[in-house]
Amino acid sequence: MKKFFLIITALVLSFNIASADEMSQDLVKRIDEVFGAVYNNPNEPGAAVLIIQGCDTLYSRCFGVADMETKSPVTFATNFCIASVSKQFSAVALLQLAERGLLSLNDPLSKFFPEFQAPFFKDITLHHIMSHTSGIPDARPRNDRNFVLYSNDVTSVKYMRTLDHLNFQTGTQYEYINPTFQLIYQIVERATGTPFETYMQENVFDKAGMMTCRYYEPDRNIACMAHGYERDDKGAWQEYDYGEESFFGTKADGALYCSINDFVNWERALRDNKVWTAASKRLAYNPWIQIPADAEYGYQPHTGYGYGFFVQDYPSYPTHVYHLGDNGGFTIYAGKIPERDIIFLFFSTRPDIDRLAMVNKVYHILGFNF
Repeated sequence: MKKFFLIITALVLSFNIASADEMSQDLVKRIDEVFGAVYNNPNEPGAAVLIIQGCDTLYSRCFGVADMETKSPVTFATNFCIASVSKQFSAVALLQLAERGLLSLNDPLSKFFPEFQAPFFKDITLHHIMSHTSGIPDARPRNDRNFVLYSNDVTSVKYMRTLDHLNFQTGTQYEYINPTFQLIYQIVERATGTPFETYMQENVFDKAGMMTCRYYEPDRNIACMAHGYERDDKGAWQEYDYGEESFFGTKADGALYCSINDFVNWERALRDNKVWTAASKRLAYNPWIQIPADAEYGYQPHTGYGYGFFVQDYPSYPTHVYHLGDNGGFTIYAGKIPERDIIFLFFSTRPDIDRLAMVNKVYHILGFNF
């Protein structure tokens, strides 16, 4: 409980109340107000929110339903599509393979994709694709609706075979795109001779003690599976995930389903170096490139991109490591403050929210003015 009371003590002036129990109750009430303002209808798409510090729970609450057809409620066992938060799992896989000497982060893409014709693939490395600094454009064709809805990690990146230009010189800028992370699917297979899904299950999920997380496949049954939803023109909630959202099924960049319960195990595995070394963690949490204010995705003040993680180094505050996920109706935030051993998870089945504004309000309540 020591770390929990350090936070509570730091908030005495703002709460202006005497006991730790009263301060804890007020903390929960104030955070409830942030989420309750949006998730105020128990029969609508909802969310799961968990904030822990060490072994202590600061806030835990589930709202609304996970499936509008069955009306099953959101719980901490509900498996959400965590969308781009999936990228950190793929990054960890490459870091593991680098630790084992099966590849180097300085390896060029041409080593794994000799079919890519342009000479610039000899200069683009694994470091660049994991930090969104490759310069490769997202030139996936959008004129075939079936391709857009149902392509996989292999078919989605075929355009790179004949790609003849970059958006900028490799390594000089940040541009967040999904296809470069989709390349990791084939890199893992070509470096190990093992199917991507098998490698991830045996070397990542199992090692982290993640019991139910699975990559989406159209014919796979995912336990306690949530659906994403959006309102139609008449205000009615409509399912919006696989078959409705573009490129929903690609795995290495976004099709992992995971529960809050499993994700806590993941965060602790990262913290305790169960799935990687301390050296790999430092690489992943290093902001290799700063995100400009005009970036289409990911900008927050004082924020850069590591390997599968946003890294915010706000002056006078400890480092904030996180990622966002947006796919179909799913809106995800998975973040932490490693120095304080704080984990903050916010998984939603609806996108009509200002996620970062809500998250930053909560951090403000906790005493961090990000």
